[in-house]
Amino acid sequence: MDWSFLIKNKDSLSVSTDTRNLPKGCVYFALHGERFDGNMFAAQALELGAEYAVVDTDLPLTCSQTKDYSGRLIRVENTLTALQDLARAWRRELGIPILGITGTNGKTTTKELCAAVLSRKYRLHYTQGNLNNQIGVPLTLLQITRAHEIAIVEMGASHPGDIKELVEIAEPNYGLITNVGRAHLQGFGSFEGVMRTKAELYDWLRAHGGTCFRNSDNPYLAQMAGDLPTILYQTGTMPDGTHLVGGYNAENISAAICVGEYFGVSREDALAAIRAYVPSNNRSQLMQTEHNTVVVDAYNANPTSMTAAIEAFGKVPCDQGANTKDCYILGAMRELGEYSHLEHQNIVNMLLERKADLVYLVGEEYQDTTAPYTIFDNVNSLCEHLRQTPLKGYRILLKGSRSNQLEKVIPYL
Repeated sequence: MDWSFLIKNKDSLSVSTDTRNLPKGCVYFALHGERFDGNMFAAQALELGAEYAVVDTDLPLTCSQTKDYSGRLIRVENTLTALQDLARAWRRELGIPILGITGTNGKTTTKELCAAVLSRKYRLHYTQGNLNNQIGVPLTLLQITRAHEIAIVEMGASHPGDIKELVEIAEPNYGLITNVGRAHLQGFGSFEGVMRTKAELYDWLRAHGGTCFRNSDNPYLAQMAGDLPTILYQTGTMPDGTHLVGGYNAENISAAICVGEYFGVSREDALAAIRAYVPSNNRSQLMQTEHNTVVVDAYNANPTSMTAAIEAFGKVPCDQGANTKDCYILGAMRELGEYSHLEHQNIVNMLLERKADLVYLVGEEYQDTTAPYTIFDNVNSLCEHLRQTPLKGYRILLKGSRSNQLEKVIPYL
């Protein structure tokens, strides 16, 4: 579809997929899925002030009998495809440089750090929250305005072909894969499937004259990149004075500094931006409660990130005194398919090697392991236990997949 009537001579676009958040004059896209159908709300969107409603071609005209909305209905074969097409057209209209970021672990933190650094010099737009999928990426692109000079688009994947679909929408000029690891194995099928899917970003850049930023210490990324034009950085070490915890963030910081220097932000300014950055959304946060020191990294978890978090935990500073005991509160890792039992057993083995003072595990995935620890079916059971048996004087690692909802535990720590 030709979207030029919407984008020409516009400084910005306004779109919505939800009538509960519908700016007047926006374009409403009636997305639908197994449990929802946005077409049912098209008339409501127009009545609330949407300029247009994009609906499926087979949608019956059910608008108010007293008003004629037919001139404001845009009928398409697939509303999600239409949203993506508009986003691509707007991206081409603006023509600004776009950095695409993906990876098994650290992509959101790296995105946030790169944004902090580049904002020192440019009017920047970047992915907000976790809008990194087939709906989130086009919404991110459509939030860019003509005032912006550069953009960062985060891209997530759980199945082969996901990154290919997203780069064909965002058309990035630059790319950064943080790393590849054992995650979403149920969807990817194997670690090799993870590599192939993440490499779809490199494939796009190679075919369209793009450039990647790559950690030279990662052999998998080197194999995936091949002859792609590359700006290299090393893992490096954690600089002093940041709000990030965990040595695994060293490569995220190095990536942001590398990107900044390429785009003309001095290393000094980049480090200042990184030191000013405060993590949120339960990612790599160090919390000092009344009774304990808590590392909160409960937004996501997979075997690679869980292993890195456990390995880094012992180096976390603690204000609870020299006799502080270590406590691991770990949630299950999801979407691992046939690898689930093996990977959960590997985590248990790591804990046994460390002779942890206290371990609480959450999720039925741990039930079939050899764990000699207390296992809770869900986070609510753990919260009740902590309410009755509070922890004091511990350094605590709180880590698990988002579906565990481990953030509910924080008030009891």
